[in-house]
Amino acid sequence: MPHRNVPPPRTSPEPPVSGDAQGNTPRDPLAERAVLGTCLHRPDDVDQVRSVLDGADFYEPRHGTIWAALLQLRRDEAPTSPIAVTDLLRRQGDLERVGGPAYLHHLADECGEPGRAEYYASIVRRLAGLRAVQAAGLQAVQRAGDPGADPDEVLAAVEDLVRAQRERSRTTAGSRLDRYMSDGWDFVTETGAPADPLWGTPEQTAWAKGESLMIVGPPGVGKTTLAHQVVLARLGVYEAVLDLPVAEGERVLYLALDRPPQIARALRRHLGPRDEPTLRDRLRVWSGPLPTTLDKEPHLLAELSAAHKADTVVIDSLKDAVSRLTEDEAAIAYNNARQHALREGAQVLELHHQRKSTAEAPRDQRPVLDRVYGSTWFVSGAGSVLFVAGEAGDPAVKIHHLKTPTGEIGPLPVIHNHERGTSYVEETLDPLALVRASPEGLTPRELASHLTEEAKPSRADVEKARRKLDQLARAGHVERTQGSAGGTGGGSQARYRAHRLVAVS
Repeated sequence: MPHRNVPPPRTSPEPPVSGDAQGNTPRDPLAERAVLGTCLHRPDDVDQVRSVLDGADFYEPRHGTIWAALLQLRRDEAPTSPIAVTDLLRRQGDLERVGGPAYLHHLADECGEPGRAEYYASIVRRLAGLRAVQAAGLQAVQRAGDPGADPDEVLAAVEDLVRAQRERSRTTAGSRLDRYMSDGWDFVTETGAPADPLWGTPEQTAWAKGESLMIVGPPGVGKTTLAHQVVLARLGVYEAVLDLPVAEGERVLYLALDRPPQIARALRRHLGPRDEPTLRDRLRVWSGPLPTTLDKEPHLLAELSAAHKADTVVIDSLKDAVSRLTEDEAAIAYNNARQHALREGAQVLELHHQRKSTAEAPRDQRPVLDRVYGSTWFVSGAGSVLFVAGEAGDPAVKIHHLKTPTGEIGPLPVIHNHERGTSYVEETLDPLALVRASPEGLTPRELASHLTEEAKPSRADVEKARRKLDQLARAGHVERTQGSAGGTGGGSQARYRAHRLVAVS
């Protein structure tokens, strides 16, 4: 007579985990499934895991079979989805042995945290190493128990096993340490090869690929307004900011660490109903403080960008991301976080503040890098630093390029439209407009005086003005002639005149 009240058998596609009688074999089935699950979703994870694991490192044989199928699909540049793996294993006659299509889809559904496959693989690799040590010990015990066993032969066999395990560990570590290694020629010609700027032109770059951009200034001068325009240009809403082109990206992660409601209101000025699909799909926002500061956990920034598949990360603002801005140790740790994120392909934009104004450093003083708040190592590791100078709430500000990847931008007189959240360059101080407004043309010293609003500009400012005029001459906008002695500059200086417009009858 059948038993009553017996629960039905479990029908999960996941068979029970096997083990020895004592249940003390080092293994982690969850980590093994997490490795395979992430690889079924992200083909790039296969490349990371294969530098850490071999098929034999999986405790469950079916996991090793699935891993071999993933490797073959990756070598063939084919998808690594559950459907593709199912098809390959079916053709190889191994599909039912691994649990059928249901188990493969179960692995994909149980996928670990995206972008962490290498971490899960390290767990599997460590436990595989412990199993190898355990096996070596068991073999030594068995051999030592054989009648007539030679102690030297037993020790030699154990040493061979230990040596092989150590060699495997060194190979795995070498793969991890070699991940970012390149020879000198590739480093110079590929890593150092000119790239299209993220914001600007090759001659005047505000933000270079692979280098961070820091926007600095006192409160209320429009740092966030400017950053929002660059972010939206990265999302394809705008094409240019301040007349400089912006390269479109894929997805932005915005760390709204300070006053998220104000950041949201400021961003809303730019947008309408038609932008909803773009923002839902391509903009991710973290509101409020991070779980820990980036100087205490330097890998967090790269992990956040990878988890949200973002190729651009905005930190608003730096004071909320670092614990001690004035300490060099914290600044160096943060720069490690910045460089980790850049190395993983995330472009970094940071908003930061200036030092408080003092009697020795009045508000109208021309900004220099020393006016950026905190340790000097923050700006040392940045690729580009833009300083927004002005009074809080003032629609007219001036942008200075304090650290440049290529040619300097500005100084730019900028007008903020606070109602619409947009900014534009005031043409009255545009070098070409100034030359065209001067019938006799301008010398570099005269242009520098206009741009700096100083009667006696420095030699560096004169040289910057000369470079701007030479760029206009190469572009065909102005012509260069030799000036006469006794001019405004005090001696013979080159003079640049705008080309005359010839009327066509």
